[in-house]
Amino acid sequence: MTVTPLLDSVASPADLRRMPREQLPALAEELRGFILNGVAQTGGHLASNLGAVELTIALHYVFNTPDDRLVWDVGHQSYPHKILTGRRAAMTGLRKTGGIAGFPKRDESPYDTFGTGHSSTSISAALGMAVAAKRAGLTRRAVAIIGDGAMTAGMAFEALNNAGDIDANLLVILNDNDMSISPNVGALNNYLAKLMSGRFYAAARRAGEKVLSKVPPMLELARRTEEHVKGMVTPGTLFEEFGFNYIGPIDGHDLGVLIDTLKNIQRLDGPQFLHIVTRKGKGYEPAEDNPCLYHGVGSFDPATGIVEKPVIKPTYTQVFSDWLCDMATLEPRLIGITPAMREGSGLVRFSEAFPDRYFDVGIAEQHALTFAAGLACDGYKPVVAIYSTFLQRAYDQLIHDIALQNLPVVLAIDRAGLVGADGPTHAGSFDLSYLRCIPNLTVMAPSDENECRQMLYTAMTLDSPSAVRYPRGSGCGAAIEKNMAALPIGKGIVRRTGKRVALLAFGSLVTPALAAAEALDSTLADMRFVKPLDEALIQQLAQTHEVLVTLEENAVMGGVGSAVLETLQRLGLSNRVIQLGLPDRFIDHGDHVGMLKDCGLDAAGIVASVRTVLPE
Repeated sequence: MTVTPLLDSVASPADLRRMPREQLPALAEELRGFILNGVAQTGGHLASNLGAVELTIALHYVFNTPDDRLVWDVGHQSYPHKILTGRRAAMTGLRKTGGIAGFPKRDESPYDTFGTGHSSTSISAALGMAVAAKRAGLTRRAVAIIGDGAMTAGMAFEALNNAGDIDANLLVILNDNDMSISPNVGALNNYLAKLMSGRFYAAARRAGEKVLSKVPPMLELARRTEEHVKGMVTPGTLFEEFGFNYIGPIDGHDLGVLIDTLKNIQRLDGPQFLHIVTRKGKGYEPAEDNPCLYHGVGSFDPATGIVEKPVIKPTYTQVFSDWLCDMATLEPRLIGITPAMREGSGLVRFSEAFPDRYFDVGIAEQHALTFAAGLACDGYKPVVAIYSTFLQRAYDQLIHDIALQNLPVVLAIDRAGLVGADGPTHAGSFDLSYLRCIPNLTVMAPSDENECRQMLYTAMTLDSPSAVRYPRGSGCGAAIEKNMAALPIGKGIVRRTGKRVALLAFGSLVTPALAAAEALDSTLADMRFVKPLDEALIQQLAQTHEVLVTLEENAVMGGVGSAVLETLQRLGLSNRVIQLGLPDRFIDHGDHVGMLKDCGLDAAGIVASVRTVLPE
């Protein structure tokens, strides 16, 4: 990475605040180039970070960070923030083992005031910080920076509703990057935004309210008149109704306007809402033209924009995508649903082929599940494509709205287990634990690509809720049968017969378990079903082997190993059991293969664990 002189002089926001304002646009260009060249080497989130460069500079220039709190929603746009807060050199290790995280992380820097990774949490967290400052009698400010996508989640509006009632010194910045800068975001709007954020306007407004309060009808007329006048040039009436002073929209790439507006807002009391408009991928044409491709990107050539795509086996996501389209052709009642993850969950082709049966509900996981439940009530067969880590956000809806009513909703759970560079915020470490305790729910874990396809079909044939959980990336490269056949419910299969030790593997760990079974000359069972468990197979293996080993890419606590122990106890069997899975800690980002090795879940680790109990 090439370090340019201006950027080299900024080791902290304090250095930035000493910089003359006229140098800031040049600094922004250097920062944008640094991010582009760095992400080209390491991979990561690009388009959103390029779009947030000027905003980040302005925030650290105006506010006294880290005493003033900046809370970044999701954190996809936090790279400029990391670079300006002393982590520029560490960006070469971004998202790598032992390197810095791709999201804000509290134990990484005092400037990361709130750890993120999931969307729509910023307003709630910043409001908590604003209330804490108010109770302590402190003048520090709390700022939530949230994107237009994250504003589709109910949690953001819950926080807005609460904030307007509390009257704390909270600034919410809506970074609207889903559109190009429209004609009304120009000189006039920038001027009006600066005017409405100024102390004179706020003082005049308060004085007018005080005078007119003696004549309630006139006060109401004045309020309505103000709403209509502001509504002619701004879309802020909604946020005003929440109790915020709405300002904007303004050009989020104009540093002068940003700084002047933020300085004005800094002097105002109570909840403020600043609407800025930015462009994803700003300054890099390939990312501007295709922000979805460059949202989360691998290594690429910055000169051409060509992303390195090695020839690999089909991913589980691709297997799901192909199955969904094939199944939709056969089953006209199938409806595909995603909470704002069309590309990541593999619904692009389905959305194009079956647009009237495709629903992107926005970042609203709770709504997605209850919406699916409503469809199921009236005879449809909804398939909800969702990441394991995001399904956690809709747990009550899964229990109350789907399972309790025994509705035939299919959950296609992507990114189960560890996810590599995205780290613990995106890891699907807990789904087997939180799914297996829910009545009426069938839970399946495929060991390869073909098994995934057949399990998805099996789920579709059920008249009850079901879940198929599969990992990120590719499997072992199994041949995929286009014909689909339902698997017998709750039945595993023995892949290898051996002596003394039986490995009971679930899903992604069948492949390393097979190699371990060869080294140990042990039996290997692909258990297939997490719920219902194959109790007959467990009993058979327990009666013919000294040691049982359970293997899952899920938290050991409460996972499938615990389910096997419960079964053995119920059957009155007392075999020695080794439970292998994810340890009781959050596992930092890194290379997926290395992460499994560190957890003892590769073939060598499995063998070593068995031999500590049963030496050769």
